[in-house]
Amino acid sequence: MTKILNGRDLADFIKERQARQVRGLIQHDHVHPKLAIVQTIDNPVIDTYVRLKKAYGADILIDVDVRKIPQSQALDLVNTLNQDESVHGIIIQLPLENPDETGHIVDAVDPAKDVDGLGADATLDPATPMAINWLLAGYNVGLRGKKIVIVGNGRLVGAPLARMWRNSNLAVTVLDSSNNDPEQIRDADVIVAATGVPNLIKNDDVKTGAVVIDAGTASEQGKIVGDVDPELRTRSDLTITPEKGGVGPLTITALFDNVIRAARATIKD
Repeated sequence: MTKILNGRDLADFIKERQARQVRGLIQHDHVHPKLAIVQTIDNPVIDTYVRLKKAYGADILIDVDVRKIPQSQALDLVNTLNQDESVHGIIIQLPLENPDETGHIVDAVDPAKDVDGLGADATLDPATPMAINWLLAGYNVGLRGKKIVIVGNGRLVGAPLARMWRNSNLAVTVLDSSNNDPEQIRDADVIVAATGVPNLIKNDDVKTGAVVIDAGTASEQGKIVGDVDPELRTRSDLTITPEKGGVGPLTITALFDNVIRAARATIKD
């Protein structure tokens, strides 16, 4: 029987805890957590996720300030936000129009406010890898002794997730969308797909009993789709994320957990 890794159910549970934490920060510590999102391009997928973040923040009383600006102004805005004591978290919404500047702009975010955990000196864990760990733990999916393949080596998911798991002494193979090895994927006990290439992981690529985490997002005919071929979700022998409500809801939840941590860190003893 298929085991569905439903992140939405876990996210709702964590969200209740976060709402209590934020109320405590506001009422007892007089700290009102605030997140600033720096967005430099119009994109339907990005716009959807920004709307979700704004709505989530409103639900737990965290202010979310979206700044949509040309990329040429991003560094100046980041410097301003770094100095603004009312802002506790800063996100550079990726991708940028000119991806060559990604590292430079992301690294400009104050590490104490880098709630995406993507900068070179970040002190907080990246949100999507955190979400994947929460999802697996929530459904008691162990990784020790498993053959793990991450398809995708991007800054948001693949690279930080591989680093996190290797630091936990897990055996991880990282492939990318243009140079993936079907044999390694077929041999994997755990597959994390994070390329943004629709339907990259085919039914024949996945062995019986595998765990499949679809962390890819792309826009196809105006619809947000993942990396996994829908046929995989018709199988009865897999542990797999649903088409919607898998990693995504928990990623937003993990992000706001970091905002709360960053806000709490500003409290003077």
